[in-house]
Amino acid sequence: MSDVGFMISAAHIPTSDIINPTSCYPPQYFCDKIEKMNVLLIQAYQPSWVQDFSKIRRVIDEALQPLNVPIEHVGSTAVPHLAAKPIIDIDIIYDENTNFEDIKTGLEKLGYFHNGNQGIPDRNVFKRGKMLVFHPVLDKIVHHLYVCLSDSEALQRHILLRDYLLENEDARVYYQNLKYAIAEEVNQDKKQYAALKEIKTKDFIDIIIEKAKKIVPL
Repeated sequence: MSDVGFMISAAHIPTSDIINPTSCYPPQYFCDKIEKMNVLLIQAYQPSWVQDFSKIRRVIDEALQPLNVPIEHVGSTAVPHLAAKPIIDIDIIYDENTNFEDIKTGLEKLGYFHNGNQGIPDRNVFKRGKMLVFHPVLDKIVHHLYVCLSDSEALQRHILLRDYLLENEDARVYYQNLKYAIAEEVNQDKKQYAALKEIKTKDFIDIIIEKAKKIVPL
């Protein structure tokens, strides 16, 4: 199976659905529209993903000053040459010296809302709300945003997996092929892919995490 992502031209999108800079729709609205066009979920690595992360980080970092909290690019889009869903995963990291409520307030001013931890301790999920004013970065670049305690297991898994895949081509290729196979098995359905990926990649990721811990003891 080819690892070349499917590109969408403006001609494929109905005029009524083209993103309007003044639109108040969240990015998820457009993700759902695109999904219905049978776009491949897993796309070839794009160098622009790093630039997308940098743009988001710049906006968030400015809004959270003077907290000076680390902001990390995690997930598959943070690993060059790894095919992925074109969604930027971001971890904001805080410790006992930083008040979570201060971060929450700063993010709310940017148009995010706190969506709990979704069952994962010390990893808080923030999503874009329905804004009256379209943000040219935060509402254009599709991303997942998490706020994690510096010693949380969720954060450590994100970092360890990313760093191991950065350094190990065999693991990177295996993981990529596994994701392609899962996406094909569910016929590119986003919800089914997320559920099946959770099951089918667990053993692989757990093995990688254990190997990474031996390289970089926590």
